Amino acid sequence: MRRSADVHAEIAEKSAWWRDAVFYQVYVRSFADSDGDGVGDLEGIRSRLGYLELLGVDALWLTPFYRSPMADHGYDVADPRDVDPLFGDLAAFDRLVADAHNCGIKVTVDLVPNHTSDQHEWFQAALRAGPGSPERERYHFREGRGGDGSLPPNNWTSVFGGPAWTRVADGQWYLHLFAPQQPDLNWTHPEVRADLERTLRFWLDRGADGFRIDVAHGMAKPYGLPDMDPRAEIGAGVLHDNALDPRFDDDGVHEIHRMIRKVLDEYPNAMVVGEIWVKENERFTRYLRADELHLGFNFRLVEAEFDADSVRSAIDSSLAAVAYVDSPATWTLSNHDVVRHVTRYGDGSLGQKRARAMALVELALPGVVYVYNGEELGLPNVELPEWALQDPIWLRSGHTERGRDGCRVPIPWEGDQPPFGFSSGVATWLPMPHEWAGLTVESQLEDPGSMLSLYRQALELRKTHPAFGGESLEWYGAPPGCFAFRRKGGGLICALNTGSAPVPLPPGQVLLASGPMAADQLPPDTAVWLV
Repeated sequence: MRRSADVHAEIAEKSAWWRDAVFYQVYVRSFADSDGDGVGDLEGIRSRLGYLELLGVDALWLTPFYRSPMADHGYDVADPRDVDPLFGDLAAFDRLVADAHNCGIKVTVDLVPNHTSDQHEWFQAALRAGPGSPERERYHFREGRGGDGSLPPNNWTSVFGGPAWTRVADGQWYLHLFAPQQPDLNWTHPEVRADLERTLRFWLDRGADGFRIDVAHGMAKPYGLPDMDPRAEIGAGVLHDNALDPRFDDDGVHEIHRMIRKVLDEYPNAMVVGEIWVKENERFTRYLRADELHLGFNFRLVEAEFDADSVRSAIDSSLAAVAYVDSPATWTLSNHDVVRHVTRYGDGSLGQKRARAMALVELALPGVVYVYNGEELGLPNVELPEWALQDPIWLRSGHTERGRDGCRVPIPWEGDQPPFGFSSGVATWLPMPHEWAGLTVESQLEDPGSMLSLYRQALELRKTHPAFGGESLEWYGAPPGCFAFRRKGGGLICALNTGSAPVPLPPGQVLLASGPMAADQLPPDTAVWLV
């Protein structure tokens, strides 16, 4: 017989706040700068909470703001339980959480458990202690191959380019699946697990509502660290194939997530979502078992081209991945690691038009939506000058891959020239293009035809209109290049035309359209909601 506490917990989770929430990803460096140094910070975010409330989002996801040398803009963490002075201090975090909660907005923070900074006290101690020491057991130190140990221990490559191993002065090598300044932790070590548990409780006790786990398919490493298959795809933003690539998605990772979930279950309403770049739905679903993650980032829409068949396939695959677990699907079109979707869809006015259509498709779907800061303004990627590039990918690739800086340029708030109210200073950590004068929050707020106005309308309808009920879809027959689906339980109809000619609308009354309509026809590159 099941315990009543288990039943109550199950009922609470089925109605949890996060099951249909719209999260807003704040790339902290690029959102709002309060002190004029050209870098966004926690007080800057707090100063813009009114905007986020007006936009209509339910929760924030803050990228890392911990103490860090910033070799990978905060994803190289030197102290996971403190705020880097670049972003403020713990008191600023506490003020931000309190004010966000007063606005009805939850706050979730990034966890980076796969690796630390090379400036972390543990790694510095490991370097001092030398081969065979207990201090080195917290990381992956190995002897090299070859007669003199001058070859890396295996053929693993870094996601940022080059080998995944760096040799230290005493001849041993250490593993880093990302930059050399980000040594991978050894998750078989009990101190590593205990330290993460301490970090989880630290932020939950300060009022955080949950976590996003960076590289949630990482952490565990296979016994013996076998070589990669040369056919494995590598690089940031690649779905990993466990059969070819032993660096990620090792089965041992699930024990780590069960430990994380056990802690979170002690905090009512707290949630955890994982960044899971895996190819097979069956392997993706394992992360969402009842005692593991609440949510998993599914990147199918990110990878889909602007084509009705491709988008429909991504939707079907994403829903299938969660069909047998009690977890809603998650949807996202952009984040800080991928090219912004306005640019992916063709850039310029075409990219804008298609991005508007895909916003309606995404927000019509059942489940959880993640909006990346600036997408509600229609921001494109920026082709930055080479002197401005800072991403480790640019450095590690020998200046052959430009990296991710183009999607991380600061947010334009107001005015007609850089820095557009982002900072009181003149210089920003990445330069802002003059062409963004027409994309500022100020210029879009009162324009009913703007991207920002479209997002505000769509988010309001999604939150308040009864047609958005139900957790499953049914598809209509549609002309080539088009699709239409209906939300079972609520009745909302969403139609998308990616073809080259107008098509007849499905029956129903238009609730919202991504662009001008042509009587009872749906124009190309347009989506519509009907009831």
